[in-house]
Amino acid sequence: MRLLRSTDLALRVLMRLAVVTDATPTTRQVAADMDVPYTHAAKVVAELQRLGLVDARRGRGGGLALTERGRTASVGAVVRTFEGDGDVVDCEGATQGTPACPLRSGCRLRGALRGAQEAFFAALDPVTISEIVAEPTGPLLLGIAKGPESV
Repeated sequence: MRLLRSTDLALRVLMRLAVVTDATPTTRQVAADMDVPYTHAAKVVAELQRLGLVDARRGRGGGLALTERGRTASVGAVVRTFEGDGDVVDCEGATQGTPACPLRSGCRLRGALRGAQEAFFAALDPVTISEIVAEPTGPLLLGIAKGPESV
């Protein structure tokens, strides 16, 4: 299974914020640290804020901070939220210009793929954001910060 870019970035933003102890980086700083476009990072941060996982404050002294809910969030729940609960394959032809699969009425592949997708999510459900930033990941995350002078 391949994650959407927004899912990957959401997890990396949460991980980065989980190790910040003495500052509140801005969305622009996090985007620079992760080497992603600011607009993409801003959309992901807005969704993380809407979910209550990140606190984002504007203006002087503002920045991003991980909430307690974000710290204890299940990686599986975050991935489910960003990936959506759709099927792995488009058997019905819901995507514009994609024909419906002629095997859809009797195919077992869709169910097998759905089961694999659920197993993937289930494997991530017990893992929290705090757990994935434990040693040796946390110090590596702190090392990627480019600092305000690079923004």
